Amino acid sequence: MIAFILRRLVQSVLVMLVVSLVSFTMFRYVGDPIAAIVGQETSIADREALREQLGLNDPVLVQFLGFVGRAVQGDFGISYRLQQPVMELILSRLPATLELAFVSGIVAFAAGVGLGVYTALNRRGLASATIMSTSLIGVSLPTFLIGVFLIWVFAVELQWLPSFGRGETVDLGGWTSGFLTESGRASLVLPVITLGLYQMTLIMRLVRAEMLEVLRTDYIKFARARGLTNRAVNFGHALKNTLVPVITIAGLQLGSIIAFAIVTETVFQWPGVGALFINSVQFVDVPVMAAYLLLISFIFVVINLIVDLLYYVVDPRLRVDRASARH
Repeated sequence: MIAFILRRLVQSVLVMLVVSLVSFTMFRYVGDPIAAIVGQETSIADREALREQLGLNDPVLVQFLGFVGRAVQGDFGISYRLQQPVMELILSRLPATLELAFVSGIVAFAAGVGLGVYTALNRRGLASATIMSTSLIGVSLPTFLIGVFLIWVFAVELQWLPSFGRGETVDLGGWTSGFLTESGRASLVLPVITLGLYQMTLIMRLVRAEMLEVLRTDYIKFARARGLTNRAVNFGHALKNTLVPVITIAGLQLGSIIAFAIVTETVFQWPGVGALFINSVQFVDVPVMAAYLLLISFIFVVINLIVDLLYYVVDPRLRVDRASARH
């Protein structure tokens, strides 16, 4: 187990180094950082002095190692557009994105597993057919179109929910949360549905397919022959084995939710890091773009590592295979 964790940690570090190289390339070669920092009236001598001060005349390898060293310490420089430390900007926006992503992920996983199990156990029923047909909406329609449709129905026509913003938030020692206010919870509903609908549909279809496959296996038939109840067979045996691939997909989808919350944050003007990234692209604010790339990659790597560990714990066949390989 320890060797497995160490091996995965080494792989994660290598991935982050590759991503750092990509970020450094963007940081170093997309436009002139000096031109973005100073005004047009700055003299050539002052530009050269600033270039020397920032280390832009150093060899590329030295610059890359310096970039990695500063990134490890959370130093991504100053935003060209806002003239504030990039890390402060990201930390101020990160609670909004994480809150939206985790609520969407939890809702998608809970609803996806529940509906997947229901449609698998009642696959010939009218309700199952209706759920499967309706789920095509979540798979087929683009996220921004679903968001616009929800705004039109629930914000414009019915006026039940707000169409934009995060509502009133509460500062919990540096972490702003909308969970504790009514307007914050109301503002969360439509973005959560928009962001989680595709993931929920994907998980539901995966659970249904895996559940149907497991229910056909011999050990399930043997369990029924032993006189076990349907509840024990379906939820004690079938569902447990169904969840092994679902954990992998759900974990990867959680990373996707965080990374691709950009569209949802743009549609609902959600003040998260995704909206910050979009504004940075418009103004070619390279430090923010590079930091966002590293942050999202780091989240992906951490989630993949956790998923691999869960996969190792849940699936006993992996432990058996590795034990056999040692002997």
